[in-house]
Amino acid sequence: MQKNMFKLKIINYWRNIDKKIFFCFIILFLLGLFFSFSSTSSLAGERLNKDYYFFFTKHLLFTFFALIIMISISSVNTSFLKKIIVPIFIFSFIFLALVPFIGVEVKGAKRWLNLYFFRLQPIEILKPFFILATVKVLTLEKLKNSQIKYLFSFLLLLSVIILLIDQPDLGQSILLVLSWGAIVFISGVSLFYIISFFSIFLISFTSLLYFMPQKFGYITDRLVSFIDPSKGDKFQSSSALDAIKLGGLKGQGMGEGILKDSVPEAHTDYIIAIISEEYGSIISVIIILIFLYISFRIIKNCINQDDQLVKFSLCGLSTLLIFQTFIHIGVNTNLIPTTGMTLPFLSYGGSSLIGSAILAGIILNYTKNKTYLYE
Repeated sequence: MQKNMFKLKIINYWRNIDKKIFFCFIILFLLGLFFSFSSTSSLAGERLNKDYYFFFTKHLLFTFFALIIMISISSVNTSFLKKIIVPIFIFSFIFLALVPFIGVEVKGAKRWLNLYFFRLQPIEILKPFFILATVKVLTLEKLKNSQIKYLFSFLLLLSVIILLIDQPDLGQSILLVLSWGAIVFISGVSLFYIISFFSIFLISFTSLLYFMPQKFGYITDRLVSFIDPSKGDKFQSSSALDAIKLGGLKGQGMGEGILKDSVPEAHTDYIIAIISEEYGSIISVIIILIFLYISFRIIKNCINQDDQLVKFSLCGLSTLLIFQTFIHIGVNTNLIPTTGMTLPFLSYGGSSLIGSAILAGIILNYTKNKTYLYE
């Protein structure tokens, strides 16, 4: 009897899930696994004197764990998922708030918590639930006809940004500000409010740079070196762009790239450049198209959504995914200053993979039972 029930649940899950989005996520996870092997084997074996499969094995375990998370979240009842948004957001926020006190500092930035088995970067877990919590505030029935809901959502954003700036983590701060702006815009807010909130943010940001140069001077240095390369160190971004050019359309071949050996943390922050160098720009374009196709499917689903919370949530999660993807690509192609942004699903790192899995699971959950409307 239990076996039949389990079989029925699997059949029901597979019938209702958006299979095209599901397979796109699976492809991205598998590509991340493959490129992890390619980009970390020499780092582990030659530079760190570890087993050649050290990083790959860890990435394999995290990928397996991430897939379990994605499928688990996508299979739970949607109404139950809506109920646990706020508690999980609060729980994740507490983890982020603990970073300044018990966090692990790496290269001058304190962004991780040591959980013995691995280092967790709380913001990666918080990001998708920040989107959902923001949408929850904007769709509250009590605040339906009130403009104060935008102020509440802005205060929610501000509370997270303050903690991120203290780490410091400029890249994630910009990503959340852009994603929040997109959600608020989609919700139908007046442009006056958007301009006001962004003005407050820019004034506050400029004030921090001016009054606290010791802590945030690195941001000014990056901006100056981006505008005028002769006044700063652009080794990493220049090397990434050179690697992309060197790879051309077809690439240098697996393991033949030099970027992963010359730039620190290339397997996380510059993974798209490594892919372009070794496998060619064609593969990078295909990866970008997969991300764009996922967003296309999500937006198509939103058109048929009656639930405002689900509709805004899907738009926000899609925005988060695309913004993070193109910020990563922008840094790798020297179009924007260095931010240290990972590429979802493909960059090495347990926190990044878990965050991507949570994002994917929620998207699959919110898009299920709707595919028959546009298949």
